[in-house]
Amino acid sequence: MGETIRLRGLVQGVGLRPTVWRLAKECGLWGEVRNDSEGVLIRAWGQVEALEAFVRKLKSQAPPLARIDTVERQPLEITPPNSEFRIFHSSQGEVRTGVMPDAAVCASCLTEIFDPTRRRYRYPFTNCTHCGPRFSIIAEIPYDRSNTSMAPFAMCPACQAEYEDPNDRRFHAQPNACPLCGPQVWLEDATAQEIPPTALGCADPIAAAAQLLLKGAIMAIKGLGGFHLACDGTQFEAVARLRSNKRRYEKPLALMARDLEMIRRYCQVTEEAAQLLQSPAAPIVLLPREGKGRVAENVAPEQQYLGFMLPYTPLHHLLCAELDQPLVMTSGNLSEEPPCLHNPVARSKLAGIADYFLLHNRDIINRVDDSVVRIMAGRPRWLRRARGYAPAPLALPPGFEAAPPLLALGGELKNTFCLLKGGQCLPSQHLGDLEEAKTFADYQQNLSLYRRLYQQTPKMLVVDRHPEYLSAKLGREWAAREGLPLLEVQHHHAHIASCMAENGLPLETSPVLGVALDGLGYGEGGTLWGGEFLRADYRSFERLATFKPAPLIGGVQAIREPWRSTYAHILTGLGWDRFQEEYGALELFQYLNTKPLATLNAMVKRGLNCPQTSSCGRLFDGVAAALGGHRGKVSFEGQAAMALETWAEAGWPQKDRCLPYPFALSMGDNSRLPWIDPTPLWQRLLDDLNRGESREKMAVCFHLGLVEVLVAMVRHLGKAQGMGTVALSGGVFQNRLLLEGMISRLEAEGLTVLSHRYLPTNDGGLSVGQAVVGAAWALGG
Repeated sequence: MGETIRLRGLVQGVGLRPTVWRLAKECGLWGEVRNDSEGVLIRAWGQVEALEAFVRKLKSQAPPLARIDTVERQPLEITPPNSEFRIFHSSQGEVRTGVMPDAAVCASCLTEIFDPTRRRYRYPFTNCTHCGPRFSIIAEIPYDRSNTSMAPFAMCPACQAEYEDPNDRRFHAQPNACPLCGPQVWLEDATAQEIPPTALGCADPIAAAAQLLLKGAIMAIKGLGGFHLACDGTQFEAVARLRSNKRRYEKPLALMARDLEMIRRYCQVTEEAAQLLQSPAAPIVLLPREGKGRVAENVAPEQQYLGFMLPYTPLHHLLCAELDQPLVMTSGNLSEEPPCLHNPVARSKLAGIADYFLLHNRDIINRVDDSVVRIMAGRPRWLRRARGYAPAPLALPPGFEAAPPLLALGGELKNTFCLLKGGQCLPSQHLGDLEEAKTFADYQQNLSLYRRLYQQTPKMLVVDRHPEYLSAKLGREWAAREGLPLLEVQHHHAHIASCMAENGLPLETSPVLGVALDGLGYGEGGTLWGGEFLRADYRSFERLATFKPAPLIGGVQAIREPWRSTYAHILTGLGWDRFQEEYGALELFQYLNTKPLATLNAMVKRGLNCPQTSSCGRLFDGVAAALGGHRGKVSFEGQAAMALETWAEAGWPQKDRCLPYPFALSMGDNSRLPWIDPTPLWQRLLDDLNRGESREKMAVCFHLGLVEVLVAMVRHLGKAQGMGTVALSGGVFQNRLLLEGMISRLEAEGLTVLSHRYLPTNDGGLSVGQAVVGAAWALGG
C-alpha cells in the first residue's frame, strides 16, 4: 500500500527529512521525501500497520525545532519506483510553508566549540539542523543554501560530507560551515584598522574583544539579526559613556550573562524563567533584582527588574566565557533608529559610539531584534516578539480557514504588520516606531520581503483609523493606487480582537467584554480613546463605558511632558482655584505655578491642540508626575508609568496596610456613556501629599484603587450585557500589578478572563487584531 503524506508547519531547515528517512527505514517502508514550497512531501509504500506506526513516530519523534501543524494523508495507487527510501532536493511551487525563526546554539554544537580536539573548536559560526540562523539569513523560500547569505561560502569536503549524510545532524543544515570554509570574524578599531589579536596577547579576535571590554571599552558586535553595542555591565563609567554616545539616556539596557549561575548573582530566576532563558528562542527575560551582586546602577535606573538573556550564538558564548561579569548588550544604533545590519553602515553610524568593532563576513539579510518576555500571572507575556519567535505563524481560530489573503499594516508605535494566507496568520517581527524615518523605510522593506517570501498578493488592506499614522496613510495610498478594498479598524477594537484570536475564540463567537487600556487610539468625533470598555466580536464593537475625558494639553507634547497630564486632571476634577486654596502649600502647586497656565487655560477653553482623551496611560503619567516622577520630560515612552509601577512594587509587601484610592462610577444617561471618574483619587492623593506619605505607599494605593474600580465597572457591564468573558488588552496591561490584580479578582467572580500570551498586549499585537477583523468582514461582514 502507498500513501502521499504532506507535513505542514515549521518543517524546513529543522532536520525533518533525515528524521523521516530514519523512521521510514525503522518501519520497513520504501519511498521518498522532499521539501517543497508547501512544506515536506513524503511518498511511502509498505504494510498498513507499518504506515500507521510511521505516522505515529513522526508526531512523537519530530526534531526539536520542528512544529508539525497538519499531517495530510492520501492513498497512492502508483507502483513504487524502487525498494529504497530516498531524500530528494527541494522543488518549487506556491509558497505555503513557514519560515523558521533563528534558534539559539544547541548543546551538541556548544560542546564542539569548547573542545580543543574538535575541528570546530572556537569557531563562532558552528550550527546544525537543531540550531543556528534561519530567518536572519534567508532571502527566498525554499530554505536552501542558495537562497541564504551562506551562498558565497562553498563547503569544504568535510562539511559537504556531513551535509550529504542523512545520519549526521548536519544533513542539509544550510548554514553548515567550519573554520576552513565558512565565515570569519575579526576585530577593528573605530578607524576601521584591523587589530591583530596577538597585539593584545590573545589567540583570536573574540578573546581580544573580551580583554578590551574588561578595560572599559564599548564594542560594536555584529550578531545574528543586527549589531549590538556592548560594554561591561558592572562599570558605571562605561555604561554612562555608552548612554551618552548612543543618546539613550535613561531607558533600561539589556544584559547578557555567561550562564544561569551568573544571572542568579543579580536576579531571582524561577524555574519558568530558567526554561525561557535556555529555550531555543533565548529571549530577554525581565527578572526581579534579588541577588547579592550589583550591576552598574545606570544599567536600569529606577527599575526593580533587569532584562537578562543568555548567549544565543557561538560567538556570544565564546565572548562571555572569557568574562566573569555580565555585558550590557543593547541594539547597535542611535536611539530610535533601526539597528545596523551591514559592516560599512555600522562603521559609519557607530564610529562615534563604539571604540571597537567585532565584525564578520556573513551578511544579515533580515533585521531581527531581541525578543522581550516578562512572566506575569504565572505565564510568559511577550512585550516584544522578534528573534526566536518571528516569523513563526500563528494558528487562526476556527471559522477563518477560508479567509482571503490580506495584509494588516499595524499601528504607529511598536509596529508589526500581519499577513493572512492559506489559513495562517503571519505577524512580522517587532519593527519599532514609524515616526522615525529610517524605521519607516525599514518597515516598507520588510513588507516587500514578507510578500516575496510568502508570495502573497493581498486582496484587501487593513489599517488603523487614525488619519496621521504613517502605516494607515501607506495603506490608503496603496489601496487607491491598486484598487484594493480597504478596511479601517478602530484601534481598541483591534486590541480586543487580537486577544480573542490568540485565545482561539472562533469566528462566530458570542461578544466578549473587552477592557482596552493604553496611551491613546483614535476614537470617534476627533476624540482620543485609551480607557475603554467594549462589547466586541470580530466584526463589530460597541463602546459601553470609558474613563472621564481630560484634555491632552499640547497634543503629543503631553505625552512627552507628564506634568501636563497632572494639570489636565487637576483642572478637570478639582479646578485650579480649589487646588490652590486647599493644596497651595504643596511643592506640586509651586511647580505647576511656574508653567504658562494662562496660555494653557486658553488653549483648553478654545480646544486648541487640546483634544479630549479617556487615556488610562495618561492617568498613569499624571499620577507619576504628581508624585515627583519625570515631570518635566520623559526620555522614552512609558517612562513615568514604569516609575509608578516601580514605586508600587517596592511598597507592595505593605499593601494590606494601604487603602485603595477611590474612583467614582458614573452610570451615564442618554447624553453620555458610563464612565470612571478619577476626581476622588486626586483628592485623596493630594491629601496624602500634604501629610507627607511616601510615594511608594501612594503608588500602591493608586494600583489597588484602579483594580477595584475596573472590576466594579466590569461587574456592572457584564451583568447588564449578559457577558461572562472578559478580554484584557492594551499597553497598560504590561503593568504586572494591574494585570495580576485584574485576572485574580475577575476569575474569583466566576468570569472567564482572556489575556495575551504569545502576542504583545501593546501595539505590537495590533496588526493581528486588524487582520482578523478584516478577515471576518471578508468572510461575511
